[in-house]
Amino acid sequence: MTKKMHDTPLLDELESGPWPSFVTGLKRLAKDDDKPYANMMKDLLGQLEHSYKTKLGYWKGGTVSVFGYGGGIIPRFSEVAEDYPESKEFHTLRVQPPSGMHYSTNLLRKMCDVWEKHGSGLIALHGQSGDIMFQGATTENVQKAFDELNSEDIGLDLGGAGPALRTSVACVGHARCEQSCYDEVKAHRRIINEFLDEMHRPALPYKFKFKFSGCPNDCSNAIHRSDFAVIGTWKDDMKVDQDEVKAFVKKNGRKHMIDQVISMCPTRALSLNDDDTLEVDNKSCVRCMHCLNVMTKALSPGDERGATILIGGKRSLKIGDLMGTVVVPFFKLETDEDYEALTELAETVIDFFAENALEHERVGETIDRIGLANFLEAIGVEVNPNMISHPRTSSYVRTDDWDEEADKWYRHKAEKKGSAEAAE
Repeated sequence: MTKKMHDTPLLDELESGPWPSFVTGLKRLAKDDDKPYANMMKDLLGQLEHSYKTKLGYWKGGTVSVFGYGGGIIPRFSEVAEDYPESKEFHTLRVQPPSGMHYSTNLLRKMCDVWEKHGSGLIALHGQSGDIMFQGATTENVQKAFDELNSEDIGLDLGGAGPALRTSVACVGHARCEQSCYDEVKAHRRIINEFLDEMHRPALPYKFKFKFSGCPNDCSNAIHRSDFAVIGTWKDDMKVDQDEVKAFVKKNGRKHMIDQVISMCPTRALSLNDDDTLEVDNKSCVRCMHCLNVMTKALSPGDERGATILIGGKRSLKIGDLMGTVVVPFFKLETDEDYEALTELAETVIDFFAENALEHERVGETIDRIGLANFLEAIGVEVNPNMISHPRTSSYVRTDDWDEEADKWYRHKAEKKGSAEAAE
């Protein structure tokens, strides 16, 4: 039986601004009475309006899964099901997207058909972990939807949920971006294929995320939203096409060049010569990417390309937001052996996290608790001056005791090495 729409005066206000509103999309689905999900969406709107009135949320968790998987489903049961019975169950399937987020129109149509048949019709591309979020299914339909999404015809796999390896994402990378510094798709697929068990069978202290960005623009938000960020970079000098630099200056003017490029460099590594050529102090370049983004024809990454590995990025949990800490300043990614080494490093970090983190603790918080030096020693990485999680806030630093502290560190390393050799 077709239900009538609930009155939603508060939600209507969200459609009155200049920006597109999610409410419009929900109403469109709710008004499509020929579809099986229309009544569910009507009651969903009613419950959401009720939440806005009371300023309370009415969703609770539970246990919902599909055969063979311990994670990947986000259960949502309504606490006001008596008033809104059609949306009493509104579960979400987190599905692993294609690497690099490459979709054919045929695949997208098949995904939509599955969710119109078994779900609410509401799909989010993509969640912060990179998931395809199929939002709104009853407990009965969760298995049916997954069986079709995972079928040979579509071939999508369920992603992570709970204390597990979460769904991973890579930027579009070298397929379409001239700034790409490594094969993001290859790195993504190798990592996910290696650690599928950790994704499907939650057994970690808490969630763990990989993200892959081909350059420091970090289009996948890896540095601040993933535990293990692989960020493309280059080791040699930035490449400069001086003819294109001159063409840029001729077209836009010296003032524009100085105001929008030279002055915007955070380390003052750029200078414009009298003959309109560009001089770059590559030792001072911090790879902020601004000049490369503005002058795409004139500037490009160097030839010695690879990635920087950062560990520990996350949103607020036990402690505040953290950006990833540099653990490997430059990781070469060219041969199969290089990608195998990346997988081995990832395995070492995950194993350490699984054995040493406290319950409900992200790896960044583990590092904060035990100290970066201890973490690096545990994963077998040497300390490097580039491993900075927070720049010093004072430019006046006493250096009269630095030699003494350095001697302490080297003695400590020598003692540990001697103890290890004696044990053998």
